[in-house]
Amino acid sequence: MKKATIISSLLLIALCSTAQNQTLKTKVAQKAASLESKVVSWRRELHQNPELGNREFKTSEKIAAHLRSLGIEVQTGVAKTGVVGILKGGKPGPVVALRADMDALPVKERVNLPFTSKVTGEYNGQDVGVMHACGHDTHVAMLMGTAEILASIKNEIKGTVKFIFQPAEEGPPEGEEGGAELMVKEGVLNNPKVDVIFGLHINAQTEVGQIKYRPKGTMASSDWFTIQVNGKQSHGAYPWQSVDPIVTASQIVLGLQTVVSRNVNLTENAAVVSVGQINAGVRSNIIPESLTLSGTIRTLDSQTQDLIHGRIKTIATNIAESAGATSEVTITKKTLITYNEPSLTEQMLPTLQAAAGKDNVHLTEAVTGAEDFSFYQAKIPGLFYFIGGMPKGKKASEMPSHHTPDFYIDEGSFVLGMTSMADLTLDYMEMNTKKK
Repeated sequence: MKKATIISSLLLIALCSTAQNQTLKTKVAQKAASLESKVVSWRRELHQNPELGNREFKTSEKIAAHLRSLGIEVQTGVAKTGVVGILKGGKPGPVVALRADMDALPVKERVNLPFTSKVTGEYNGQDVGVMHACGHDTHVAMLMGTAEILASIKNEIKGTVKFIFQPAEEGPPEGEEGGAELMVKEGVLNNPKVDVIFGLHINAQTEVGQIKYRPKGTMASSDWFTIQVNGKQSHGAYPWQSVDPIVTASQIVLGLQTVVSRNVNLTENAAVVSVGQINAGVRSNIIPESLTLSGTIRTLDSQTQDLIHGRIKTIATNIAESAGATSEVTITKKTLITYNEPSLTEQMLPTLQAAAGKDNVHLTEAVTGAEDFSFYQAKIPGLFYFIGGMPKGKKASEMPSHHTPDFYIDEGSFVLGMTSMADLTLDYMEMNTKKK
């Protein structure tokens, strides 16, 4: 066969493949539009019946029943209450995972809606209100819809889709394991081995119809630190007989403020060191023997993370020593950096732009909030992006933030959420099938 003939044949195959994929995406768009009211209904039911992390029993039952009705293979009880669905396409190709988190927060809802949560529960020994104050109900509903869309074109899919419905993204109860870390530990990325993972998060400060993304560090790691200051107890009337841990800890807190302002190159990455708790003493006229302060560290790259850990230990140790006290510093890594693989982000950006319209897809700044989607990305390439949940015409400053009693989401982006997830799946498979 002549070289020109071979090139022409290859070009024809490529054009046919592109046309077939576009036809599939047209079906996706039509199916997503037809499912909108159904997905809204699911979301409202989930919102009215929220469940805390590792306690998502009814939520899991609803998800599993829906996936089974679509003919999808279902695994339950993964990482306690997680649900995993496996959809094998009619053609060989990569394994693509799509993830939604299921848990609600210990927040009492104040929003006046027909489906406002009135649920109460127990959180770490306290009676609390329970609310989907971060939008996980919307994530579940959209992924249920995405599963229905992809199941409807199963025979035309070039690969396998793994739907991951994850518990305890906000963190498990004290003394328990949970979340993405436990799902990975229990093998959710194996059998079949996942090649890539996509996830989204609705955002109350981003307008409906828009998508925001960022390559590299997108959301921060979340580390917790505890500093115990040990001094010498005395009567409050005779402070010279004490080694005062309260005064010492106060100086440590002030010293910690210099870590970000004087040690971190803020032109490269943001960072946060915040003290959230100080506990000491039993009476106003007794200087206690010890004090415990604790807080959080947020970083967007591992070098800055290591730097901050070292500076906290140095500051606490030396300030305590200068006062005649001692300090014990404990730092626990809770959540990793949500890191969007740059090459994957570049590869899939046209898909997001096609789904939302190029003018509605924006590069965003890094976020110092944390996301345990990062545990999947630590093992395989992943892309995590944001879709709008703010009513059109509103300003971000007018909208209550996530994790608050007044948190509100406009449901106008649900179709975009479904189409973007399904299109990412199809386009990734199309671009990577030959590699399998």
